[in-house]
Amino acid sequence: MRVGFGYDVHPLKKKRLLILGGVTIPFEKGVQGHSDADVLLHAIGDAILGAAALGDLGKHFPDTDPAYANFSSLLLLREINTLLNKHGYSVVNVDSTIVIERPKIAPHIESMRKNIAECLQIEVDAVSVKATTSEGMSFIGKGAGVAVHAVALISRIHETS
Repeated sequence: MRVGFGYDVHPLKKKRLLILGGVTIPFEKGVQGHSDADVLLHAIGDAILGAAALGDLGKHFPDTDPAYANFSSLLLLREINTLLNKHGYSVVNVDSTIVIERPKIAPHIESMRKNIAECLQIEVDAVSVKATTSEGMSFIGKGAGVAVHAVALISRIHETS
């Protein structure tokens, strides 16, 4: 068993979609970034890559590559899972915390969990998504951004060649 930690942060901007965990959430601002900027999936992806010592999201999906412009992070997470499997590991579970002042995330958490479980080929009960605020402090508290912390547990499934 191996554990990895992931963290991602992006600014919130008008005229962008707010996509978290593959779910588009109605809001006046969205997440800015090269791909769809899904900070939840990016943090989980980094946690998984870190657990397997395979680098980070930027190594595999650089923001300088036009192929990933507006790319779905659900597809990125599926590719990370395929890479993980090729290296002889599978995800046991993930735990994540979204830090955002508004909007309320709770109504969307179950859909996020289902999307993540599908991408990682694990049961929904092995995916935890939580949300909190920063109590009005920092750029997140002022509504200028969103951050996510994530932990992934992986285990060896077979010997690699």
